[in-house]
Amino acid sequence: MPRGVEPSLNRRRLRIELRKAREKVLLTQQDAADRLQWSLSKMIRIEKGTFNVSVNDLRALLQLYEVVDPGKVDELIAAARAARLPSWWAPYGDEVGLDFAEYLGCEEAATSLHAYHPVVIPGLLQTADYGAALMSGIRSAQRISRTVELRQYRQDRAFDDTDDETGIGRLFFVVDEAALRRRIGEPMVMRGQLRQLKDIAQHPRVDLRVLPFSAGAHPALQSPFVLLGFEDDDDVLYLEGWSGRASVHDQLEMVARHHEHWAQLETIAPGGAEALALIDEALERFTGT
Repeated sequence: MPRGVEPSLNRRRLRIELRKAREKVLLTQQDAADRLQWSLSKMIRIEKGTFNVSVNDLRALLQLYEVVDPGKVDELIAAARAARLPSWWAPYGDEVGLDFAEYLGCEEAATSLHAYHPVVIPGLLQTADYGAALMSGIRSAQRISRTVELRQYRQDRAFDDTDDETGIGRLFFVVDEAALRRRIGEPMVMRGQLRQLKDIAQHPRVDLRVLPFSAGAHPALQSPFVLLGFEDDDDVLYLEGWSGRASVHDQLEMVARHHEHWAQLETIAPGGAEALALIDEALERFTGT
């Protein structure tokens, strides 16, 4: 499905347009909910994009917010209808929970992505064999196959260069040296993974850095994270750990703190030829074994 018609993008557009329209007429979410005799939770879910607003509810909101331009109203109604269509990840619904679905919708619209993991290769950089080996012993073969397929589809979309409407604008990755040297699967799996990293490092929209062991301790040492940036909205922080996944929109201090973590990572993790040299050193360990 082309990115331009991805339903999550329409949900996001509605969320932003409705929030701006409400703020323009100086109403809080509670004010709007009271005027329409809705619950506050309904208003919050509409503006977070986790709830598909009906055409009737949308008309009521637009009337309340004094959005009367016929062309604008028609555009937003069309977006509301398109938002109810299934997203590209719908066939993988059993592998995509609500939190991850929210993240995927954000990833579709992001203009920049910053990803760091202290232990393994970040997901968007993993080969199919590496991802499967990483999940072996944890999931069934069928679930591994579907999860790997989903991840490969995400990669195709993120790195797509077929036209200006596809792909994330800029992708920044910091790969820990520990991830380069930790054997996941057979040596041939690691060789394939490390060679793919070298190829991806040449992508014109990618900045790939390697954090060497010599960098020592740093604030993000135990905290894998992804930061998604947008031209028309606040950044989103995505955290994933043993206890689950979470997309953080409104905890501005936490988002800012992770931006600080990233700024520090960039100062201690070399890119370019130095990063490639570290990948080559790791690759030698898996050659001929």
